[in-house]
Amino acid sequence: MTGTWLVAFALTGCSADGHDPSHASETEPIRVFAAASLQPSFEEIAAEFTAENPHLEVDISAAGSSTLVHNLHAGAPADVLATADEASMQDAHDAELTDPNSHEVFAANTLVGVVPADNPAQVNSLEEATEPGVKLVTCAPQVPCGALSESVAQAAGVALRPVSEEHQVVDVLGKVRTGEADAGLVYATDARLASEEVTVFPITQAEQQRNLYPIARTTDTGHPEEADAFIEFVHSERGQAILASHGFLKP
Repeated sequence: MTGTWLVAFALTGCSADGHDPSHASETEPIRVFAAASLQPSFEEIAAEFTAENPHLEVDISAAGSSTLVHNLHAGAPADVLATADEASMQDAHDAELTDPNSHEVFAANTLVGVVPADNPAQVNSLEEATEPGVKLVTCAPQVPCGALSESVAQAAGVALRPVSEEHQVVDVLGKVRTGEADAGLVYATDARLASEEVTVFPITQAEQQRNLYPIARTTDTGHPEEADAFIEFVHSERGQAILASHGFLKP
């Protein structure tokens, strides 16, 4: 899913190398590849960034972190990459798709359990969610929310027995919201998006098993100054406040 915002760019005049960032961005938006769990907060960040900077646009493409890195490998154009874990970003660095010197961690997230509002399977803990007969849905181990689910389960001393493994946390949440699953493991930020449709049960071990969210500029960006400006805004007091309002934690 994508969104484009017209933004007002605070930089004025040309850079030392003669590059005029506002002129360059009049024809192309800042293309941001963002983890699916970041979509609502990054849409709000992009809207405020654009409100402050009138000659630029921001285009956000949200998907699973591994999918975003795969798409970069395949040649999809992007200026900024923000992933839901350090491992996915490291894959991008190793493939020279992103600039490690621009790498910064800007947020953290934890895992919670969710059940349908009427909780038909009477699941109230991770242990109950892994009992035989319970239709548990998790993210696949290859994606950040799935790897985090495995780590949390290992710390809790339980074995996950999912009936389905999804490639995006929003798909896990969707199956719980519709009652297709008895329980699911999702990011705390995603659970907040469906607070009237699902009930959350906490996972004690999740507090020590956080995913860190890094952001970096891509190596083939044609707009490095604009990309850096967006990254700087994410780290700004206003950007951090928006992330906190969506439930993200400070790293």
